[in-house]
Amino acid sequence: MTISQPVSQLGSHEVFNQPEPQRAMDLWRQDRALREHAIAAGARGEHLAQVGGKWGGETLRQAAEDARRDVPRLKTFDRSGRRVDEVEFHPGYHAVMQAGLEAGYASAAWDGKAGGHATHAVLTYYMAQLEPGVACPLTMTYAAVPALRHQPDLAAVWTPLLTSGVYDPSTTPIATKRGATLGMAMTEKQGGSDVRANTTRASKDGAAYRLNGHKWFCSASMCDGFLTLAQAAGGLTCFLVPRWLEGERNGIQIQRLKDKLGNKANASSEIEYHNALAYRVGAEGAGVRTIIEMVHHTRLDTVLAPAGLMRAAIQEAHWWVSSRSAFQKRLIDQPLMRAVLADLAVDTEAALSVGMFLASAFDRDDAESRALARIGVALAKYLNNKRCIGVIAEAMEMLGGMGYVEETPMPMLYREAPLNGIWEGSGNVICLDVLRALMKEPMAGEVLMTVLSSMTGSDARYDAALKAHMARWPGFPTEAEARWFVESLAVLLTAASLMKSAPSAVAEGYVGSRVAGDRGVFPGAVRGMDVDAIIERLG
Repeated sequence: MTISQPVSQLGSHEVFNQPEPQRAMDLWRQDRALREHAIAAGARGEHLAQVGGKWGGETLRQAAEDARRDVPRLKTFDRSGRRVDEVEFHPGYHAVMQAGLEAGYASAAWDGKAGGHATHAVLTYYMAQLEPGVACPLTMTYAAVPALRHQPDLAAVWTPLLTSGVYDPSTTPIATKRGATLGMAMTEKQGGSDVRANTTRASKDGAAYRLNGHKWFCSASMCDGFLTLAQAAGGLTCFLVPRWLEGERNGIQIQRLKDKLGNKANASSEIEYHNALAYRVGAEGAGVRTIIEMVHHTRLDTVLAPAGLMRAAIQEAHWWVSSRSAFQKRLIDQPLMRAVLADLAVDTEAALSVGMFLASAFDRDDAESRALARIGVALAKYLNNKRCIGVIAEAMEMLGGMGYVEETPMPMLYREAPLNGIWEGSGNVICLDVLRALMKEPMAGEVLMTVLSSMTGSDARYDAALKAHMARWPGFPTEAEARWFVESLAVLLTAASLMKSAPSAVAEGYVGSRVAGDRGVFPGAVRGMDVDAIIERLG
């Protein structure tokens, strides 16, 4: 029998004007803005080019999809009734974890080579496009390294394993492992972000401690250990709690996995400590000051992750409108569609630009750069994550009904969009943190104003906005105005980063619309942008 036509073209079911799914892409070579901002920040381009090709490939993309669709399962007991408190994952999860660690996600920043944090930042941006849930244990492992420096004896054991670049998911004591991951368990039901309200207790047991209490959120509950906070005799203290001891499990019980809106591949959980053995990190009573080192570095990732999510959404939208026609014209050729696409592209590149600018500050080991990184990540975290939700929603709308279908990446990206705005401090917490930093660390404000002032003379609209900000808030704002104040500073900082490293079409488009406010309320309600030049950077 001869088949005269493809099976997709039988009878009335001929398929046309329906773009084929993107099964593979090159996350480095197909992202011109990334290449320019990453190189300007000192990232390791050759390495990132290799990783970008692999992580955008069909094999790893399928593994990521499998990890999301076949979600983690909690195994509380074995068949004999013994507690095991383990989470089982699809092999795709382990494949993506292995790819992340082997590429240097947790280790590049600490290997002593130039551009480590900038390289890590790009890997975070990549992972947000591939599988955001896996980013959680990877980010925590990266960020634990500076916190452990407060306890050199622990750092000597754990840091080589955290930075080994080896993924070892075996449930065995740390002494037998080739590589390790480290999570975090800070918040409790009654306090949330107010960790000083924690009630978990720590009692001395020789050189170690025993912990008893409940943790409302434990990130990545199959990590080899957790940095946690508990009340010791000297006050709230940071501890490292290993999951395994020699020959036995530690007293950590997983109560349940969180049924979250998104981030499905990551097994966030509630746990209880039952006389769990723990080791102090830093001095008693210095828990917040110790663990803030970890939080500070995780916040860098909460700046880059929304940039990656936005990039994934706009890349999908750009591919769709370039391949689909309506009313006898390609969607990409229709002026209104181009205006919306260009406007979203500006937000996306702006988020990447300020993220890479701050990553380069993490790489410079001087007091001014550390102060800039401290205040800058809080500002950029706030703005990037507020922008992210709207950008992804508009990109989803560009696909029409297909954007609401799970076979496209848009629903996953939309569910992920709010996460980084909540994780490591929600909007109000971040705004209050910015005020505290400016009040308690004068250098942070001084360095920030130096950066903002350095770009005066580049664009009169930027100069006017900076002058207006200073006139409106000659001192510190009231708490009720903290969001307005932080938004204004974050927009100015982002504009400064763009004027330093982005082409004029993008920088001027951002300043005119976001800084000067010459726009309507919603994406696409703009004028005066060099739409063609901005869209040209997407492909």
